[in-house]
Amino acid sequence: MKPLHTILFSFILGTTVLNAQKADLIVTNGKITTMDSKNPEVQAVAIKDHKIFQTGTNAQILKLKGSSTKMIDAKGNRVIPGLFDSHLHVIRGGRFYNTELRWDGVKTLKRALEMLKEQAQRTPKGQWVRVIGGWNEYQFEEKRLPTLQEINEATGDVPAFVMYLYGKAWLNKAGLKELNINEDTPNPMQGLIEKDTHGNPTGLLVAEPNAFILYSTLAKLPELSEEEKVNSTLQYMTELNRLGVTAVMDAGGGFQNFPDDYGTTDALNKQGKITVRLPYYLFAQKKGSELSDYTKWVGMVDIDDHGHNGHNDIDYHVEGGGENLVSDGADFENFLFPRPELPSTMEKSMKDVLSLLVKNKWPFRIHATYNESISRFLNVIEEVNKETPLNGLVWFFDHAETVTEENMKRIKALGGGIAVQHRMAYQGESFIHRYGKKAALASPPVKKMLEMGIPVGLGTDGTRVASYNPWVALYWITSGKTLGGNQVMAKENTLDRKTALSLSTYGGYELIKDYEKGKIQKGYYADLTILDKDYFTVNEEDIKNITAKLTIVDGKVVYGDESYKNAAPAALPVLPDWSPVKYYGGYQTK
Repeated sequence: MKPLHTILFSFILGTTVLNAQKADLIVTNGKITTMDSKNPEVQAVAIKDHKIFQTGTNAQILKLKGSSTKMIDAKGNRVIPGLFDSHLHVIRGGRFYNTELRWDGVKTLKRALEMLKEQAQRTPKGQWVRVIGGWNEYQFEEKRLPTLQEINEATGDVPAFVMYLYGKAWLNKAGLKELNINEDTPNPMQGLIEKDTHGNPTGLLVAEPNAFILYSTLAKLPELSEEEKVNSTLQYMTELNRLGVTAVMDAGGGFQNFPDDYGTTDALNKQGKITVRLPYYLFAQKKGSELSDYTKWVGMVDIDDHGHNGHNDIDYHVEGGGENLVSDGADFENFLFPRPELPSTMEKSMKDVLSLLVKNKWPFRIHATYNESISRFLNVIEEVNKETPLNGLVWFFDHAETVTEENMKRIKALGGGIAVQHRMAYQGESFIHRYGKKAALASPPVKKMLEMGIPVGLGTDGTRVASYNPWVALYWITSGKTLGGNQVMAKENTLDRKTALSLSTYGGYELIKDYEKGKIQKGYYADLTILDKDYFTVNEEDIKNITAKLTIVDGKVVYGDESYKNAAPAALPVLPDWSPVKYYGGYQTK
């Protein structure tokens, strides 16, 4: 007979082994699109240790249920891998989200002005009402922009700033007074402070085409307290989770300084509270100091050390340099004005920075709207490649609305990729007004990019131009239509829904050569979302109205709607009390 302690040890060992084979979380009863070519549709999925443990039928997966396994019933809803926005300014956006009245998705100008008036009435002295991008006039039934008179009537003596794409913004009378903008205030370079016949500023600020006038004005508005910024960032990430987003490739942005403006997300990462994967790129801020900035950053950051916060496996680290590498390379996507010609100094300044990054094996991304800019950027990259071979280094262009097939061949030869965004859903009409309908039919030529085997990711470029809603991007790229319902992209250049989804999931990760995320496949990181509508069968116009019922990031539930509230973290109260987010939320539906 075996001694008692031997029997107990064997029992404990057996129990431990059995538990090691059990899942942490199981989702059953789903219509699960895995994006795994060998097993594309399943009914259930098991998650263990942050990753997909197994997929299959309910019966197969329920065998992995243990005594502590958390169960989620998908109730027959569509389940997809979590969405990866390959171009969003989420770190900057999070700092200001709670201050912003979002017109994203608002159906009528009448309602937009009502919101403006209501928010002005609750905004305390010392703060502003601000509407910052994510909308255009074509989404409104009225098909027009607000007038300055309407903005002034809605806001009264509360300072207000309303920004429209990268093109212009309106300051109300109280805002002009607060910023001391008067008849003597000079126009900034490539910007206009409109004056009336008496020489007084009207309140209209115009980017001609440089958006500096808009960004520098916005930067003068009061910020939130540190506690409120933390709350604001958490609210914004939850808003993204509500839309099924589980990861974002942050593109830096103007007036987003490294490392000073990363303190909020740094702190949240250390506490394990970030709820979207967040690799981020460093964005040069000041003309003339780009090389010294990147030299400093290359010395500060070990690009291969992604660190670990001790709480989870959610990515939060410097991914590389860009999207703005040098100011000379800024070809503003302001279709209200002609294409800007890049200065002759661009090549040298770009080559200096790129040579530094390539020698130090830093991945890079480059903002490039027009093919003319892309041609000159490629000349520089090819020169750098001859001196210091890229050797598979991750790099890609952002936007590329008018890139030609010839330049796509050059991009492919250099091992590059392209991140496209739904800017044409917001600016398609203004693009046609300037360049004609024919030019818009394949802007960007995304289908040709894929046929040529170029890695392509899909994103939004939220929050100051387009909205951050990824479902608008999926609507635009599958329908070819703008927010206003106008057909701008040729039908033959649009993508089928599954291909489009691939660009918002594993396709985005392939841009940065990460092959462990973006699919519901054994061994992949467990990021997925249960949708409120079936993306594959819903009416085309309803694609942009899809939201998540439940979202899982890194194997844990981070968001649940009313039907899943018991499975999800409790909603965090919004700070400050006057925040528009408290009263309206983010993306609107009416």
